[in-house]
Amino acid sequence: MIPARLGSKRIPKKNIRFMGGKPLIQYPVELALRCGRFAGIWVNTEHEGLGRFAESIGAGFHRRPPELASDTATNRDFTFEFLKRRECDYVVMVNPTSPLLRRKTLDDFLDFVEKDEFDTVLSAVSHKAEMFYRGEPLNFSLSEKINSQLLPPVEAVIWALTAWKRETFIKLQESGANPVFGGKVGLFAIPEDESCDLDTPEDWSIAEGILQSRMENKKERYLEL
Repeated sequence: MIPARLGSKRIPKKNIRFMGGKPLIQYPVELALRCGRFAGIWVNTEHEGLGRFAESIGAGFHRRPPELASDTATNRDFTFEFLKRRECDYVVMVNPTSPLLRRKTLDDFLDFVEKDEFDTVLSAVSHKAEMFYRGEPLNFSLSEKINSQLLPPVEAVIWALTAWKRETFIKLQESGANPVFGGKVGLFAIPEDESCDLDTPEDWSIAEGILQSRMENKKERYLEL
């Protein structure tokens, strides 16, 4: 499932805005198609034109109800609606706001989901740095300074890839519990250069810069000493 609401405020119409020569929505569709491990690939959108474009590049069009097309609708809401209409064992949400994902990362993510029978799998980025929470050290002691590579990592959830077991998600939602972090939860670390989440214009510039650097064949150069 690729969520693609047309309306967005911080980056207007970001799902149909071109990045690196193609619209943003095309990145997750092509990634999922190249992977070749999904029983179905659906773009979840309220917009007819966007849905038809998704069909033209090889995905299905899951028409989202208008009441789930506002900026107040959550992934809990539209995922539940999707799962009630689509049979599957797991739904994997591939987010178009993460255009830097590589196929190997998606393959490794799916292997991770299948290996341990998780109910929920969240993608995350692991940081080895001194972290504070509400002014207090989270993963280090103020009494000593150690090298950052020796610190216990702090994992930040990145909504690039997410997997939910259909049965568990529906059961929790219908009972009133939160299914987004439901059941047995696993964290899957993705490379930091694939973790950009397009929320702001600054994020967009960063992602464009990384894509451009990947396309260039750069030879390493060093200062002559």
